[in-house]
Amino acid sequence: MRLLSAHLAPEIQKALLKDIRAIVAKAPLFTPTMPRWGKPLSVRMSNCGPLGWLSDKSGYRYEPVHPVTGQPWPAIPDRLMQLWQDLTGYPLPPEACLINYYRPDAKMGLHVDNDEEDFDAPILSVSLGDDARFRLGGRERKDPTQSFLLQSGDVLLLEGEDRLAYHGVDKIYPGTSTLLKEPGRINLTMRRVTKAGSDTRPEGASRD
Repeated sequence: MRLLSAHLAPEIQKALLKDIRAIVAKAPLFTPTMPRWGKPLSVRMSNCGPLGWLSDKSGYRYEPVHPVTGQPWPAIPDRLMQLWQDLTGYPLPPEACLINYYRPDAKMGLHVDNDEEDFDAPILSVSLGDDARFRLGGRERKDPTQSFLLQSGDVLLLEGEDRLAYHGVDKIYPGTSTLLKEPGRINLTMRRVTKAGSDTRPEGASRD
C-alpha cells in the first residue's frame, strides 16, 4: 500500500469535484445491493469509464452501461487519467472508475477487489470530502488489520501483495472538510479490469 497524503491541492480537488458532478448528472447515483439477498449497501455509487462495477442480486460484475438509464458510462476525466499515468507506472489505462458517495453514517465492510481479470494493475483511490477511517488487512479475512486516516486530497494505491488484501471503511468523520456542500465523502477508485490481448471479458462488457 502507498498512501500519498495531501497529494491533490485544494484547487485540484475542487476541479475534480466539478468533473464528478458533471458525470453524476449523466450517470446518476444509485444504491447497489448485496448479491442473492438484495440488502442495500450503505454507500451510493456511480461509475465512469468503458466499464462500471455493479452489485445486485445477480452478483458482482462489470457492465458497459448504467443499470437505471441503460446509457454508456461517461468517460474518465483527463485529470484522473493523468493521475493514473503519473503514479502507477502501469502501461495500460484504467477501464473503470467507481464513484462511491459515503453519507456520514455509511461504511464499507472488509472485502477484496477481485472481480477483475488483471491483478497486476494497481488500484488507485482518491479521497474527497470528510475524513474516513480506512482499515487494511492481509490476504486472508482473519489476518490482523491496521487503520489509517484518509483525508480530502489523499491518494491511496493498493499494489503488489496488497492488491488482493482485505480492506474497508469503518467510519466517516462529518465536518472535517468543507469541500462538499453537505457532510460526507466521495471516493474515486480506478481499476484496470481486462488483461491486454485477452479474449475473455466480464459478462456484458465491451471493449473500446
